[in-house]
Amino acid sequence: MKHIKGPGMIIAVQGTSLLKVALAFMFFLIAVFTLSGLMTSLKPEFRITSSSLNDAATNINGELLYRMMGMENHQLLQTLPESEEPVKLSNLVFKLSTNMSLDDPRSFLGRELPGFSLFDGKILVAGEGTNYTNMPIESAPPIEVLKTEQEAALKNTEDLEEKDSGGAASPPNTTGDRNVVYLYFSHTRESYLPYLDGVTDPDMAYHSKVNVTNIGDRLKQSLENKGVGTTVDKTDAMSEGFNQSYLVSRNVVQTAMTGDRNLKYFIDIHRDALRKDKTTIQIGGKSFAKLAFVIGGNNPNSEKNKKLAIEIHKLLEKKYKGLSRGVIEKKGAYTNGKFNQDLSQNAILIEFGGVDNTFEELNRSADALADVFSEFYWQAEDVNAQPSGN
Repeated sequence: MKHIKGPGMIIAVQGTSLLKVALAFMFFLIAVFTLSGLMTSLKPEFRITSSSLNDAATNINGELLYRMMGMENHQLLQTLPESEEPVKLSNLVFKLSTNMSLDDPRSFLGRELPGFSLFDGKILVAGEGTNYTNMPIESAPPIEVLKTEQEAALKNTEDLEEKDSGGAASPPNTTGDRNVVYLYFSHTRESYLPYLDGVTDPDMAYHSKVNVTNIGDRLKQSLENKGVGTTVDKTDAMSEGFNQSYLVSRNVVQTAMTGDRNLKYFIDIHRDALRKDKTTIQIGGKSFAKLAFVIGGNNPNSEKNKKLAIEIHKLLEKKYKGLSRGVIEKKGAYTNGKFNQDLSQNAILIEFGGVDNTFEELNRSADALADVFSEFYWQAEDVNAQPSGN
């Protein structure tokens, strides 16, 4: 006996097949996201996998799910706008499972080239020699590096002996007993290889005692020599881990803002992971550690933050040409995107040198920054003090 398959049976078979594909696809998504959750909870260093899935999830919108349901019930498709190109399930599965797009070759390169995700940032103002191949790098340390009992021994500590930055003469202007600048450190333990005995790997350049916080002392001294009252907070924001550091420093800054209403400018000091040829410059026959200004693009104050950073960059270009690497905006899934700059219109993040710089170079840069920042500050105060016209 022959079984004749009519049009209705063929449609039913096709509908069943599509339903199976759609169900299999949904189960695939659930499995991938569940696995990602388990991986990131067991191993925090797998957080980039989570970020990749977050990017992939942004491609799944209501219309796409509706079209998938329409594969089974074609009546649903009549309520949607006409699409120029039909949804290709194979392309979609490939993109979601690999976070690569056939239409964007950068998604392939980003998995293979170290640091390619830096292209997600944007150079707002380029300093001398700055381009997309040498933007600031924020490199998370291996977990074991943050254990103080495993820290490297120190060397060259004579470089840390406090030396006066020169400024004994009383400044023409002073904030008196008011501290208006607040210096803090979200990545407190970022250190420098010249002081870590036996350490050559930039990813291992962390230390609980000799680190970026030492720059705060010199910058505070230099600013106060220019009459600008300054507070330095060395709370170890990395005490709860690298990934929690901005949350810890956020609480520190908020407490400071509440406790002292005079504080107006908030500077988060970091150290870049790039090597010396990218982070050092000769000015007047002396070696300086370059500075880079980083602005978080995912915060409501970003335009004001950018303006402040650009003004300081321009002043550095006039007096210390080449010292500033420029102003870089960072936002998106692969970075913090705020850097606590949503707390104030006068908040910036400054990268002081890189892993190979010495405190002799860093201190010169701190003095230069204090020089131009104080000039900016007193000019702004003069403008604010002028009576407004009628």
